[in-house]
Amino acid sequence: MSDKKRKLRTGTVVSDKMDKTVVVAVERKTQHPLYKRVITRTSRFKAHDENNECNVGDKVKIVETRPISKQKRWKLEEIIRKAK
Repeated sequence: MSDKKRKLRTGTVVSDKMDKTVVVAVERKTQHPLYKRVITRTSRFKAHDENNECNVGDKVKIVETRPISKQKRWKLEEIIRKAK
């Protein structure tokens, strides 16, 4: 095993329609280069959910992994909070 740590991201599940796959939206805040206002940027990651246990609205932690399919490079680590 290499010494590099795997990337971790925390986000919200926005789609669970695929089999064993969820789409996780990860938000980050950054400063606008000219106007200096704080703006929200969103990245969407497809993550592997082996047991189909996630639902839309769940807050989850995902971890970077080897390529599982053409677009999936992340795996579900844990469900932090279930949606109401």
